[in-house]
Amino acid sequence: MRTLDFWFDPISPYAWLAFDALPDALAGFSVRVDYRPVLLAGLLAHWGQKGPAEVEPKRAWTYRDVAWRAHRQGLRLELPAEHPFNPLPLLRLALAAAPAGEMPNRHVVETVFRHVWHGGGDAVDAQRLETLRQTLQTERDPASAEVKDELRHLGAQAIAQGVFGVPTVVVDGRAFWGADALPMLREHLSGSGWCAGPGWDQAAAPRPATRRPSS
Repeated sequence: MRTLDFWFDPISPYAWLAFDALPDALAGFSVRVDYRPVLLAGLLAHWGQKGPAEVEPKRAWTYRDVAWRAHRQGLRLELPAEHPFNPLPLLRLALAAAPAGEMPNRHVVETVFRHVWHGGGDAVDAQRLETLRQTLQTERDPASAEVKDELRHLGAQAIAQGVFGVPTVVVDGRAFWGADALPMLREHLSGSGWCAGPGWDQAAAPRPATRRPSS
């Protein structure tokens, strides 16, 4: 049985879209999914990127795009009262709901996503976070040094796997980024098609390029 790492941050509406669509994408395959929380801001900082909401035209497009995708997918997606927000409390809650060294299960991750993307509330309101904690019946203290260290370790692990954004699924040493990468993931798992040929490596081969001026 293959193991897939599903890297997510509940701040990302695309991660919610991919999480919802993942079971259909994996139908018929013998796989196990490890749901791995990671701080998107940490990935962006490491790779020198800006988040979609930090570029005004891209922010507007992102919100329209995810609303359209959710409508087509039949998925409830309502923007929280403030976005972006600091997702650290939610990432730590997800980890704290699992025993030390283990990843949160799908039910936990779905509950966290619904907390953010259903109802339009403040995702990090203290009272709502406490209610979420009680719902999840966390096994550990989300504010503990243990949980914080685990999340930092996961961030380093994601970077080592070449993860630069969320959602990303990593399997067989290959990273599939974005909700729209699920068909490619499914083709890879089937062992046939373009992903099974030389195109995967050839398409990403380095090429001479002009570098962006530094100033």
